[in-house]
Amino acid sequence: MEADAAQNPNPSPAPPPISAYYQTRAEHHAVISSDWLAHAAAAAAANPGADAAADAAAAPPPSPGGAGGVIEEFNFWRRKPEAAEAVAAIMALAAVIRSSRATTMMELEIELKKASDKLKSWDATSISLSAACDLFMRFVTRTSHLEHEKFDAAKSRLIERGEKFGEISLKARKTIAMLSQDFIYDGCTMLVHGYSRVVLEVLKLAASNRKLFRVLCTEGRPDRTGLRMSNELAALGIPVKVLIDSAVAYSMDEIDMVFVGADGVVESGGIINMMGTYQIALVAHSMNKPVYVAAESYKFARLYPLDQKDMTPAHRPIDFGVPVPTGVEVETSARDYTPPQYLTLLLTDLGVLTPSVVSDELIQLYL
Repeated sequence: MEADAAQNPNPSPAPPPISAYYQTRAEHHAVISSDWLAHAAAAAAANPGADAAADAAAAPPPSPGGAGGVIEEFNFWRRKPEAAEAVAAIMALAAVIRSSRATTMMELEIELKKASDKLKSWDATSISLSAACDLFMRFVTRTSHLEHEKFDAAKSRLIERGEKFGEISLKARKTIAMLSQDFIYDGCTMLVHGYSRVVLEVLKLAASNRKLFRVLCTEGRPDRTGLRMSNELAALGIPVKVLIDSAVAYSMDEIDMVFVGADGVVESGGIINMMGTYQIALVAHSMNKPVYVAAESYKFARLYPLDQKDMTPAHRPIDFGVPVPTGVEVETSARDYTPPQYLTLLLTDLGVLTPSVVSDELIQLYL
């Protein structure tokens, strides 16, 4: 492993001014349910051959063993372009079980807790990392029937379950792309904000299905992630136009729908996403344009922000190209909160959901 990759970019409790959350574009929180497993398994079964090469390339290295090697295992999975941090955390904790030398369930649970805490401390601002660890621990500690099995059998069951969660999480975007196709029609014009891997997957599938549509893409200042998105769309032969971020309202009358991703989906049914999503949703709502959120269900978070400041801070560097005058304060927040009343539907691997259903999904998960 490379030494710099294994270093903690944002140690707890004193994160640096520019958080690793923003630098790595971490994807947030994890949720697993029987419905999610069924949806994702069906999507994977529909096209098994397409994933054979990817699955072979995704084979992990020999597990370093124990809580001490969990960061190395996590970094191995995190380097994969299509793997979210939530998935990397699940796969790393599964490797801890696989390589553990514990002889009882209590010893294994203690070892997992240490590994989970070590992963969480890697980036104190990442919602996805903390949530994925908590989710994995929940499925281990709430499996009471395993107490009646022999330890080796129980350990094998936990390894299988953990790896299954990770494998299906890797296929979540494909599931969402399949479910989203009914909302894209020939001749439509859509607005996307910045760069979202799940939105890109949706548009790739639509283009491969020979649908004819046009995309307006915000520039995504200050890091210009929208330029990356527009480059990838243009390479697919999709007509695309880049807008400066302040031109959203000006261009909204030619837009039929808005497609955005999400860093996190909260209990209210609202979303936490890159800065600017809230104002886009406000403009779209005022002009009766639907706002669709494409988000993997492992981003569903047990959070309930009351306003824009009621979130764990995550910051980003701002470069205006000219010196900022002394004494002038610069807003460096990386994300904002969009309340559910400004969103039309959530397109997830659980299915197509209204914002009000999100709280029901979370209640069922954590009962």
